[in-house]
Formats: sequence, structure tokens, C-alpha cells
Amino acid sequence: MSNEKVWFITGASRGLGLEITKAILAAGDKVVATARSTKDLSSIEKLGKPDHVSVALLDVTNKQQAKEAVDQAIEKFGHIDVLVNNAAYGLLGAVEESTDEEIRKMYEVNVFGLLNVTRAILPHMRKQRSGHIINISSGGGLVGGEGWGVYCSTKFAVEGLTESLAMELAPLGIHVTAIEPGYFRTNFLDSTSLVRSGIVIEDYSETVGKMRNLATQFNKNQPGDPAKLAQAIIRVANADQPPVHLPLGNDTLDMYKQKTAAFQQEIEEWYEVITKNNYDD
Repeated sequence: MSNEKVWFITGASRGLGLEITKAILAAGDKVVATARSTKDLSSIEKLGKPDHVSVALLDVTNKQQAKEAVDQAIEKFGHIDVLVNNAAYGLLGAVEESTDEEIRKMYEVNVFGLLNVTRAILPHMRKQRSGHIINISSGGGLVGGEGWGVYCSTKFAVEGLTESLAMELAPLGIHVTAIEPGYFRTNFLDSTSLVRSGIVIEDYSETVGKMRNLATQFNKNQPGDPAKLAQAIIRVANADQPPVHLPLGNDTLDMYKQKTAAFQQEIEEWYEVITKNNYDD
């Protein structure tokens, strides 16, 4: 029996999605690579042999497209072993500066889009009693940051979904992992993947204003290597006991350690208040 895995990946045409797609094919596995435009799909098709790569048009906010793309994958390969929920984008701006339209559009992709694809694939994974869902979260799913509040909130949602799904699906032989990348050298910080709020409030110049400048300077100078991230994901998918969380990058790890240390200190300082809330009976 072949050990080849069949992967289904969203947002496969650029950035981390493209690097992961390349790594999947280099490892000898098969991939259903999805993207929102037919132009992007034609370039993906050239990455591998026809019997190893299939493409599908998919806007993750479209539930019917998600179902059709999954059905197409099952028809071609017979099963799906790994789902990589990668499609997402960022919003840079203070929470108050972000408009209702900007917030809702990002939630439609980053949260509801992830749910659309996951729900479309889960019946097949449950039937085969195996599979692995890998959700591309972010260091911003573990730690909030000025200028990234709304974006972080979408990734915090992904973290909660991942943890809950991992518990619900474990008895069915299905693994779930959240990958939390730090700053990797992709197009995430340029206009193709990052929306900047149109409203700018001067009172936030020392926090969000500085972050806007930093993001501009940091674009294409991020420390993380996307090819190494892709290899880490291949390794996770091949693990017998994959983690529920995998923070990738020293920056993410350092930020998370600082957060948990500060959290622990607050617990110690407020321990009596925290623990004195039950009924006395």
C-alpha cells in the first residue's frame, strides 16, 4: 500500500501556501491546491505531475465552492489525508480605527472560511476514521499586539476552534494542529495580503503608528524562512502523535514565554481574589 498522503490546501498560490505546496510535491505526496483565481491555478498545475497535483477554484467564503472543491478532490484521489487551512489575510490598524466592513470581511475569510472548508472535509475524514487538520494560525493567535487587535482576534478564534476540534476528533482517529508562525519572509506585510485601516487616529500614533512604520520596514526582511516552515509542517503531518500547538520561530516563542510569565505573575498577585469566589456552603 502506498504511503503517499493526499493534501488539500487553501490559499496555495503564494506565500506560505505556495511553499507548503512545493514541499508536499517534493516529498512525493499528492496535493489538491486551491486558489481564488484561475490564473493562479494554472501556475500551480505546472509544479508537479498531473497524477500528483490537482487544482480547484476556491474562495473559502463560498460554502458551495468549498463543497465542490472537496468533492472534486475525493473524486480524483479517493480520500484526503491532510487539510491545511492556510487562506487568510491581515488587518493593520487600531481596534477603534478598523471599520465594521474591514472587520467582517476579515472574519469571513480567516474564521468562517476556515470553518466552511473544515466542515466540508470532516464527513470524509470521519468516514475513513483518519486525517489531520492543520490550521495556520499565527503568533498573533497566542499574543495580542498593538495595531493587530482585530487580526489577532481572528487567530485567537482559530486557536479555540483547533483545541476544541482536537478533543472532539481524537476518538475518531483525526488529529488537529494549530501552527503559529512568527514573522516569515513572505508577502504577508505587503498590500497583497495586508489591509491597512483607512482611518488613522492621532491618539494612537505612539502605539499603532509606530507599528505601521515597523511593518513597512520589516516587509521582506522578516527572519523566518518559509521553506523551513513548510518542512516543519511536513514533519508534523508525518508524526504519530502530532502536537495541538506548534509555535514556529524564535520571535513567537519569546513573545509567548513573556506572556505566560506575566500571566503567572498576575495570578500570584491576585490569587486570593481569584480563588475566593465559590459559595461558602
